[in-house]
Amino acid sequence: MDSTHVGPPERSPLGALLFPAAPRSFPWARPVQLLLRSLHLCAMALVVGALPFGADYKTLRGAILATVVTGVLLFAIDLAKDAAILVQGSGVAVLLKLGLLGLGCLLPAQRLPWYLAATFVASVGAHMPGSWRHFSFWTWQVMRYPD
Repeated sequence: MDSTHVGPPERSPLGALLFPAAPRSFPWARPVQLLLRSLHLCAMALVVGALPFGADYKTLRGAILATVVTGVLLFAIDLAKDAAILVQGSGVAVLLKLGLLGLGCLLPAQRLPWYLAATFVASVGAHMPGSWRHFSFWTWQVMRYPD
């Protein structure tokens, strides 16, 4: 290699897989994400809405499972596009939401406030402007990617 040539470092195959030069685009992603997000919201509404009425795990098992499965699939699609989402506003919002849900699981007596806080973060994360959604905490700049 020419020692005067300065360019980006060569990327490992794993790095290229996880962090492509541009996010991947899947033609099926938009309609699948729309369906999954709608199912996720319905299932989550059943869980959060039933908690103040004392619903137990056995009663909510189906709604909890649907919430978890749809949430994992939604996040997997975003990660398949580009794992850099983990350090961008939208990914950080998801990670914060997961942390709040985890606190709700660890502190069952205070589950409802933690789940409501997670719902608030999810709502902000879903509706924040693109400049926040794609702000990278790694590079400290807005990454302009198509949604």
